[in-house]
Amino acid sequence: MNSEYIRHANFGWLHKPPLPPACCHCLIVQAGHRVVLVDTGIGTHDIAQPDRRIGREAIAAAGFIFIDSVTAKSCLEQAGFGVSAVTDIVLTHCDPDHVGGLSDFPEATVHVSSEERANLDSDNSRYSPAQFTHGPHWRLYETDDSEFFGLRSRRVKTSIDTDIRMVPLFGHTLGHCGVAIKSQDRWTFHVGDAYYLRAELTDDKHPIAQLAMMRADDDRLRRESLDSLRRLSKQPNVDLCGYHDTSELPAMVPKLEDVASPNTPQPS
Repeated sequence: MNSEYIRHANFGWLHKPPLPPACCHCLIVQAGHRVVLVDTGIGTHDIAQPDRRIGREAIAAAGFIFIDSVTAKSCLEQAGFGVSAVTDIVLTHCDPDHVGGLSDFPEATVHVSSEERANLDSDNSRYSPAQFTHGPHWRLYETDDSEFFGLRSRRVKTSIDTDIRMVPLFGHTLGHCGVAIKSQDRWTFHVGDAYYLRAELTDDKHPIAQLAMMRADDDRLRRESLDSLRRLSKQPNVDLCGYHDTSELPAMVPKLEDVASPNTPQPS
């Protein structure tokens, strides 16, 4: 058994009524005193300068809620880890609600697919360039060098001795990937935004599909990726989780009403 410990965490909240609140479900992979994050949620610099970092239009469209106590930096500090403990960050993709915490860990190596980095550099309006001005230490992956239950995958090289893979699930963005982490004989598979709600795995006509279609860079690829996850969900030793479905968070993770103060700005 490797010495890693995989923890599910929430690093931010979004709420755009009439939709229910959506979390920023990230993973903390701890090996000794080193930490690898999967996505980073809403960061402290986003909270300090939301309009400059994200933009008023994007904030309103997604329903960003800014709560300092649930940032990755704050959660890790509460668990006894300083900023320097985070050696690596593996991104599913580069949307603003996934990368806000990058600048809180400026020395970490940031792992992303080559396709996603190219999409980021293409002036695609979905991204917020201000969130990357600190100069992340990028490591790009373009070669499919392994298989993951019938899907192509890319081995991620981090500072810890843990089998971590990027699994292309293109569509939501042109370089969107799931992140699979092996522990003993099981895999934790973070699918990012390949589905918004777990119910999409069994309901092809779920109402949230309309939002997913609108937000997709390539909806045909998005639907193909979702079909792949439907097949993969039948594997007994693979545990799937997405980014926004609050039902997939552990019960110990505080709910929005537990962390939002009366003075927390709420979306209209």
